[in-house]
Amino acid sequence: MSIREFVRTHYRHFNAATMVDASEAYAAHISRGGSMLVTLAGAMSTAELGISLAEMIRRGLVHAISCTGANLEEDVYNLVAHSHYQRVPNWRELTPADEKRLLDRHLNRVTDTCIPEEQAIRRIERAILDEWTRADRAGERMFPHEFFYRILLSGKLRKHYEIDPRNSWLLAAAERNLPMVLPGWEDSTTGNIYASHCIAGNIRNVTTMRSGVEYMIAFADWYTRQSKSSSIGFFQVGGGIAGDFPICVVPMLHQDLGRTKVPLWGYFCQISDSTTSFGSYSGATPNEKITWGKLGVKTPRFIVESDATIVAPLMFQYVMETVRTPSARKAAGRARPRARATARA
Repeated sequence: MSIREFVRTHYRHFNAATMVDASEAYAAHISRGGSMLVTLAGAMSTAELGISLAEMIRRGLVHAISCTGANLEEDVYNLVAHSHYQRVPNWRELTPADEKRLLDRHLNRVTDTCIPEEQAIRRIERAILDEWTRADRAGERMFPHEFFYRILLSGKLRKHYEIDPRNSWLLAAAERNLPMVLPGWEDSTTGNIYASHCIAGNIRNVTTMRSGVEYMIAFADWYTRQSKSSSIGFFQVGGGIAGDFPICVVPMLHQDLGRTKVPLWGYFCQISDSTTSFGSYSGATPNEKITWGKLGVKTPRFIVESDATIVAPLMFQYVMETVRTPSARKAAGRARPRARATARA
């Protein structure tokens, strides 16, 4: 069975059925000529979502990305340091002393996976600092993701690749120059490193890095232009600022700028395990977004209450097996190398 056949056969009720409905609606939205924004929260890159997301990008099934700074950098960390990652299967049983031993070994734990300081974080710091300082001296200003695009497309990291580069979603996005927003990038590891170099004087002008407000301005311009030719959908993986930031662009355009003819989001789906009753924004039902002028009464909307690391790859594969755009047909015809294991123990 294909994944599509499997889930249609077995996933008939509750969250499983919603997942199928949302996947069908995603595919229908794209087949009608729609565009899709995907938002990434949590630790999706360390969960190696790139294995499925990169192919979605190459097939033209994702048209823009909003993500945290952590997801941006952690995709590249995995690309260049995969063999040095350490998996901790018994992570729920670790004591404070166990955690301290990981710190002493310069291993930064993300649930069951430890990111190596030197091989991942410092390797990227050395590569990207050259671009930061060069731009700073030249009076050039760029967004955080543009610096990452530049180091990836330059090829300077290629000799360090430790996974099939086709499994890097950021490399796929760079190759297509995909529009991107990184709200709150400053709280990422690379954002902290950038601030440290500003404090140390290695970067003279802090505004060499363009800001979150500028991201919103640029995103509003993209949404306005893109929505003239296609309905734009919103596929939210997790919660938090990665989703909250871009979905606000429509009420801003309508209510603050008076551009009432700009269309609402044309599709909405969120994969979330957040609890609505605790007052969480991330757990808010899609209907609530109607009151904020983000979604319409007729907007197809879904919430799959589950683990995004399980659900998102299934949905992406379902969409890839359903939609046949020119890019999808071309990509589907290529044989794909077998992916390497997630991480060594």
